[in-house]
Amino acid sequence: MHDEHRWRAAEITVSDSRRGVDADDRSGDIIVARFALLPADVIARESVPDDIESIRAAVRRCAEHADVLILTGGTGLGPRDVTPQALLPLFDYEVPGMAEAMRHEGLKSTPHAMLSRQVVGVTTNCLVLSLPGSPNAVAECLDAVWPALPHALALVSGNTRHPEQPERVR
Repeated sequence: MHDEHRWRAAEITVSDSRRGVDADDRSGDIIVARFALLPADVIARESVPDDIESIRAAVRRCAEHADVLILTGGTGLGPRDVTPQALLPLFDYEVPGMAEAMRHEGLKSTPHAMLSRQVVGVTTNCLVLSLPGSPNAVAECLDAVWPALPHALALVSGNTRHPEQPERVR
């Protein structure tokens, strides 16, 4: 039997309204369902308020043990949307192409995608992606980055061997 690498994954929902055990967290559930396809074991799920210090504390806890961490919520233009402000100082470096790809995919559905401030970066060898809070936007964002995600995780983990690419016809 072939040994398939399994990643360690975590999900954080950032919301003042969707908190507590019985809270409706369809966006977080979509993320967790996708992790199974990666394949990844979900090692943590958290729900935190739209508060910079609460977000940072949750990210530090999760990133310490995860290979990939996806947050949902807090990426809009409202005064309580502070996920990017919480994440950017934690990043060792950003991965802007992934955030750009997510916004580009969202623009196919709504012009409001250009208002989303999701960010992607790496902290403590963990790839961190912030997604909007809407379930539809989460699915679109994941669709946009999914083809590159396994290679991104391999690179972050130190496997810098690039997959073979077909030769270009000149």
